[in-house]
Amino acid sequence: MRFVDYVGCRVKAGHGGKGSVSFRREKYIPKGGPDGGDGGRGGHVIFQADGQLNTLLDLRYKHLYEAENGEAGRKKKMHGKDGEDLIIRVPVGTIIKDALTNELIADMDAEGRQALVAKAGRGGLGNSHFATPTRQTPRYAQPGEEGEEQELIVELKLLADVGLIGLPNAGKSTLISVISSARPKIADYPFTTLTPNLGVVKVMDIRSFVVADIPGLIEGAHKGAGLGFQFLRHVERTSVLLHLVDVSVMTSGDPVESFKSVEKELALYSPALLEKPRAVSATKVDIKDGKKLDRLSKYCKTNKIDFFPISAVRNEGIEKLVLYLAKKVLA
Repeated sequence: MRFVDYVGCRVKAGHGGKGSVSFRREKYIPKGGPDGGDGGRGGHVIFQADGQLNTLLDLRYKHLYEAENGEAGRKKKMHGKDGEDLIIRVPVGTIIKDALTNELIADMDAEGRQALVAKAGRGGLGNSHFATPTRQTPRYAQPGEEGEEQELIVELKLLADVGLIGLPNAGKSTLISVISSARPKIADYPFTTLTPNLGVVKVMDIRSFVVADIPGLIEGAHKGAGLGFQFLRHVERTSVLLHLVDVSVMTSGDPVESFKSVEKELALYSPALLEKPRAVSATKVDIKDGKKLDRLSKYCKTNKIDFFPISAVRNEGIEKLVLYLAKKVLA
């Protein structure tokens, strides 16, 4: 299934039905009086969080969502039928914003949570409401009110406890496949991961936490370079960030500079991300470059950053890392 995490749409609540202008006409009752009924309420537009969904794909191909209008009132003071509410189901973690002001309207951060985003119009009153001793045959009724209409931005932010971040090919997909049951695509070329992956990590079969593998960041990601701009939003909800840095002999470049480049992109996207607890994991130590590993280790020690050398392929250092993350998340 295609992963879609950002769409724009327009929602329109139903109009209220108009009130009825009617008079009671029965044999032997020459002056029955007004008996026009009220119009029905229109349908609301409501978003609902659904844990069975993991993408906004269904919203991608439809821009306008309209709820049902209320029916007009009828004679004999019969009320028009209310319009049916329109329920739009979205994944848990979706946020809804006003497209014009960027104001947050709702945060769908729990299963079953609902948000009324467009209120329906009320039905108009029938002429039976307007009879008075001096005006016994009113020949008018209220029109129904118009429903609200809004342009929205619907944005999915994955709900995860730990965010795995790093340059392309740093080993994020391999790690999440080892510590959880997630099975992302793994290959020896950059940008293997094109969408975020979620994995549930169990700790001693008693407790668990969720890890998100965020597609590789590169310099300029906050401006849209590479894939990072699309998916940086998914690290905003995480409790802990784990930087993965490749220290193998297969890569060129300085590991500390690699770490700093990712930190820079986080800061440029949202300075608040640097306030999150974070740790660094040197990956692929089974084929490590000793100088790279030592340089990264010394940098982390100097800057008081928790450091974990690991090899996901050989399962080296994995248990220690998982216990550390569990302690951070579940404490």
